[in-house]
Amino acid sequence: MTTATKQTMSSSAPGWLRAFRTLPRQHGFEPLRVEGQVPEGLRGSLYRVGPWTFDVHGRPYQHWFDGDGGMLGVRFGEDGVKGASRLLDSPTMVAEREASSQRYGGYGTPTPLLHKLRQARKNSANTSVMAWNGKLYALFEGSVPVEVSPEDLSTLGETDFDGTVVETFSAHPHRVPSRKASYNFGVRYGRYTLADIFALPDGGKAQRLGSVKLPGATMVHDFIATDRYLVFFLSPLRLNLFRALLQVGSYSENLRWKPEAGTEVLVVPIDDVEHPVRIQTDAFYTWHFANAYEEGDTLVVDYVRYPDFTTNQWLGELVRGTTSTDAQGMLHRAVVDVKAGTFRSEQRLDVSCEFPRVAPGVVGRAHGTLYLGVHRSNEARRGLFNGVARMDVATGRMTTADLGGDAYPSEPLFVPRPGATAEDDGWVLTQVYDAKADASYVAVLDARRMEDGPVARCHFDHALPPTFHGGFAPAK
Repeated sequence: MTTATKQTMSSSAPGWLRAFRTLPRQHGFEPLRVEGQVPEGLRGSLYRVGPWTFDVHGRPYQHWFDGDGGMLGVRFGEDGVKGASRLLDSPTMVAEREASSQRYGGYGTPTPLLHKLRQARKNSANTSVMAWNGKLYALFEGSVPVEVSPEDLSTLGETDFDGTVVETFSAHPHRVPSRKASYNFGVRYGRYTLADIFALPDGGKAQRLGSVKLPGATMVHDFIATDRYLVFFLSPLRLNLFRALLQVGSYSENLRWKPEAGTEVLVVPIDDVEHPVRIQTDAFYTWHFANAYEEGDTLVVDYVRYPDFTTNQWLGELVRGTTSTDAQGMLHRAVVDVKAGTFRSEQRLDVSCEFPRVAPGVVGRAHGTLYLGVHRSNEARRGLFNGVARMDVATGRMTTADLGGDAYPSEPLFVPRPGATAEDDGWVLTQVYDAKADASYVAVLDARRMEDGPVARCHFDHALPPTFHGGFAPAK
């Protein structure tokens, strides 16, 4: 029995802790029990990815980020709603399972002593999904993409897109609709730390556009794109490369927060990646961006900002049920003047939040609505997010969905109604763990009436561990 499972048995453990246990049942697409009514216009497939194991044969992982990836799929079709859930099978994950022991280190879990000479990275495929050119991929920023069959979520294998990916491929590609392409990056450590920049054109082959030097051995999780630029907020995290090379401790343990170095705002011209603009500002950290757009030479960027990197401690401790700190992410708006080389940022919401998303129709354009995962009270901030909300950007007014007590949603994802142009004309989908029932469902919320609660709950007959990110593929 794992540590997480033992804590689950305790009546004093928080209800959300029971979600942190290995996926109990793998299966392909099968009918889900639907409570309520799925809107007639909602047709397509939801895919979500997260760490879905929490130990290796009884040896607990030390951080939430270390678990083997799992994917859920939910199809909304004319013949009803069907759901699938499977663990993914990268070669390193399969090798570890077949060996019945830990063979690789992870983000927060050190490499076992007997396997340090292996010098191999584990591809956990546990962070996000990407649908591109008719194919589906699970992404993990420390390795290459893993292709997954959309038919049954079986693993098809790793890919470097015909040698395009040099070493790693971030979990957060971003689409630029005006260019009919998506963009991504991958970090390489060495004498210099580099970000390889990738383009993924619609209907074309992946390309590496070039590489950009980063300010030291830093960690970069996300970025954001506009019509002309890729924008990175490079926090003063520094990896001890000597210790990391010798595999002393885990990756996370070898990260140090250096506030005196400040944060570098890196603006990379898509058409000239070798000549970025660099702007220095005060130290802060960010995991995720919501959207960005251009106003002349000025970039407007909405993102979730942290004062430092203690968020990493909170995320690592969640799987144990007791946290020594709380979530500190707040929604901010930054204004970057590329020509003048200036940066300013202001807080827009006084609520702990994460996983900001916008409607797909306004990606790269001025947006008026944001969808967020939130903590519904200050007391809840030590646990999983327990709400999803819609925010009016102009007024700051926030509308939170009523999911009932002991319900813990994942990232909200907006799906527009067919033919819709308004940013709230459609539905919000979110994976929910119901602690009372010890089971999971996907909630369908009317984006304009989120406070009314789900119009439909699509129930799995078992619990699903939380997921980080997902996407929706409309039916053809």
